[in-house]
Parts: sequence; C-alpha cells; structure tokens
Amino acid sequence: MSNKISYKESGVDVQVGDEFVDWIHSENQQMPHKEQVVEGIGGFASLFRLNTQAYKKPCLVTCTDGVGTKVKLAADYQMYDGVGQDLVAMCVNDLLCTGGDPLLFLDYLAVGKLEMTQAKSILKSIKKACFESDLALVGGETAEMPGIYKVPEFDCAGFAVGIVDEDERFGAHRVSEGDALIGIPSSGFHSNGYSLLRKTFAADMDQYKDQLLIPTKLYVDLFKKIKKNFKINASAHITGGGMDNIPRVIPSHLIAKLQTWVLPELFLEVQKRTGLSHLEMLKTLNCGIGMVLVVDKKDKEAVLKFLHDQGEKALCVGEVLSRQSLKTEQKNEEWIYGS
Repeated sequence: MSNKISYKESGVDVQVGDEFVDWIHSENQQMPHKEQVVEGIGGFASLFRLNTQAYKKPCLVTCTDGVGTKVKLAADYQMYDGVGQDLVAMCVNDLLCTGGDPLLFLDYLAVGKLEMTQAKSILKSIKKACFESDLALVGGETAEMPGIYKVPEFDCAGFAVGIVDEDERFGAHRVSEGDALIGIPSSGFHSNGYSLLRKTFAADMDQYKDQLLIPTKLYVDLFKKIKKNFKINASAHITGGGMDNIPRVIPSHLIAKLQTWVLPELFLEVQKRTGLSHLEMLKTLNCGIGMVLVVDKKDKEAVLKFLHDQGEKALCVGEVLSRQSLKTEQKNEEWIYGS
C-alpha cells in the first residue's frame, strides 16, 4: 500500500492561504472609488461600475508590468516594504502616459511558500501605493509554487485599468516640431537595470542596498495637477532601455534631440564601475529622469516653474526636431544626443 501525501506535505498550505485572504479582506475597508466597486476581493472576478459621464468618448486604458530582478534583491535582504510601490508604479506610470485617470488595480504574487510576514509586507505596500495613486485594489492572485521558487524568493505582476477621453489622450499624434522635452526626476533606479546593478554592487551590496531598494516614484498626484494647468502633448515613462522610451511618443517624421544633464551621484558610480559610456548609460538606465513630458515650446518655462513650485527639480532635457533638418548620418537614428 502506497503512502499518502497531502497537499500540505507537498508544500502548499491551503489554510495559510485562506488566512491571508481573510487578512486582505479585513485590511481593505478604505480604497479609492469604493462606491464603484460592486464586487471586489474574494469572488472569482471583480465588478466595477464604470462612470463615463465626465468623458465624451471614453476609452479604457489597460497596462501590466512587474518589478524585474529587483525582487531578488528584496528577497536577499528580506526588505519588502517598497516592492508593492514598485509594482503599482511601474503600471500606473505607464497608464499616465496616455493622459488617463487611474481606476483599478489587480496583483499577482508567486512565492515558494506563503509566509504571512512577507506576504503582508508586500500587500501593505501595494495597498498604500494604490491609495496614493487613486486606484481601487479590486482583486489578485497569490500562488504558492514550491519547487519553482526557493524561500524567500518571489515574483509579482500588476495590472492597472484607467479611463481617458479619446480626444484628450496624450500621444505622438499631438507632438509637433519645436516641442520641448521636460524631464521630471526619478527617485533612483526605479525598477529597471537590476541584473546589471546587482552585479555592479555585488562586492559591497550591504553598503548600497538601501539606496537600490528605494521604491519607484509615483507620479499620479503630480500629473493631476499638471493636467489642470497645462496642455501635455505626450509623456514617456523612462523604464527599461532608458531614453529609448522617448521615441515611442514621437511621430516618425520627427526626432527627439537630447541635451546633457548632470547624472545623480549613484548613476555616476555605476558608470565608473561598469565603464559604460554616457550614451550607453542613457540607453540602459533612467539616469535620474523618471518621466519626460512633451509640451509646446511656448509653455516650456511655465511648466518648469510650475514643477519647481511643486518641489520637483525638473529640467529641460531636449527638444523635438524635424528629421529633414538633420545630417544624413543622423536621419535614421531613434534619437540624437548633443550637437
């Protein structure tokens, strides 16, 4: 007669999972847009009552992202307080680049073994970031996957939904020659480039871990204020690939020309240790710029002053040019740097 093996003995404790869901319920009393949540966490799917009265031609905005190998660093040091903000920010900052308003968020958390201290820390961070980003946390999934992840390793993914008026959306269709590129500072490396960063600081990671685990900046509140005061033509979230994200919002007959700015100290340390050229740095990391706004040339100084008044050390990082004005060898570039 063969020995019985229970689900718990194979590495999955359903009871702990149920306790975690109960905890999420108990902690989920206050959230943005709660009056529109018909059915939230606990069912097989959530129901969200969509209010489209403020939009002439409403379009749903959807996006998804993760935190990348930054989760490895968080697991190595068991420092999870900022990971949830990383997850929310990587999604909602993308959503903002459409000009959209955030509505709701769902998360996926995969672990080798569900440990309440770790899971609660991550979910508390997600909830806090959702609250600050005007997102209703309406559902998610927690997967216990022994044999795939070693304790305390984990991975996570996020899914954000927003709404925008089709005629008011940001994008390349609104960008013109002469537009200014306004850079809004990042809070650090955000959630990109960590395969490189973990190698770069491997020998003295204990010294740099706190700076490397600073969570990705949330721009929702700032964008609300900007949209009330200025016309934004387009916006680029500077994530993996660095400044290569800017051409995604520039029409094909135009090109972004970037000018130099002083890299933050820790980015300079990366450049020193890796030997990357300045251009390679710009194509790899955000180099201190988390968001780029594309605005009319006539609004450049006013936008910069407004951002400075908000406490942001924003700066002009370039302009939009016609490809026809370039030298032959530059015409096929994604973007150009310097003179």
